[in-house]
Amino acid sequence: MKRAKKPRRPRRWPRFKWPSARTLKISGAALAFAAAAAPVIYLARTGLPATAIEAYDRTVSRTIAASAQLGLSVQEIFVEGRGETPGADVLEVLDVSRGTPILTFDPALAKADLEKLPWVRTAAVERRLPDTVYVRLKERRPLALWQHHGKYALIGDDGQEIGGTDIARFGHLPVVVGDDAPRHAAGLLSLLSTEPDLERRVVAAVRVGERRWNLRIDAGADRTIEVQLPEINPAAAWSRLAEAVRAAGLFERNVVNVDLRLPDRLVVRVIREPPPAPPAKRGKNERKAT
Repeated sequence: MKRAKKPRRPRRWPRFKWPSARTLKISGAALAFAAAAAPVIYLARTGLPATAIEAYDRTVSRTIAASAQLGLSVQEIFVEGRGETPGADVLEVLDVSRGTPILTFDPALAKADLEKLPWVRTAAVERRLPDTVYVRLKERRPLALWQHHGKYALIGDDGQEIGGTDIARFGHLPVVVGDDAPRHAAGLLSLLSTEPDLERRVVAAVRVGERRWNLRIDAGADRTIEVQLPEINPAAAWSRLAEAVRAAGLFERNVVNVDLRLPDRLVVRVIREPPPAPPAKRGKNERKAT
């Protein structure tokens, strides 16, 4: 026997939900602003008299003021990602206060100005209607101290100088020297990090001929060793040096220079200890004490 088909239920149409009064006010203000602004743009393009454009400018100003009364005004400012950048500097750049019509706030201009601050690498700025300005910052990570023209400057992980900073807090960072050292510092430090024990002993790196690096390494007992990395494949050379330090105790000798520029060998220069002084000769008339 065939089963009887169940009768179909009548389709229910979704209930219409009226938008809230606040949403209607905001939408109305936005439409009013667009309606007032469009003629201004048209008049400017068609070259009509300036008096007419000024009249429409006044209309737009009144519309913006009305939009603030309807709720389109700044009440909150949220900033994320701020660590080193002073909050006062961010607020000064935004140049907006509570009650300012949010439609007059220009996110693109604020973004460009924020990215001029020393610590800010990138910024994202949004108007979140009806009343919030949202800012997300990505700050530079302090990478090294750059010795240049007899002075020190802090540089970030993007190779840019971080000005207006008390560098005394960053004295633990390695020092890089050379005109193009900031641009290549991140790559060098990434290479050095492959051998952490040896990396911790690097106190300075000097850029040579805009091609390669010389390193100054702390060997203990108030000694430093100069290590010459090659231009080609410095990572392999750095690994060879680390192995020589581990296996042969290279830095425990009187080494002053390690040349890694040859791919198949490691050239070491040492300071030989002076031979002990011979005992003083006694004179012919000198007698032994009794």
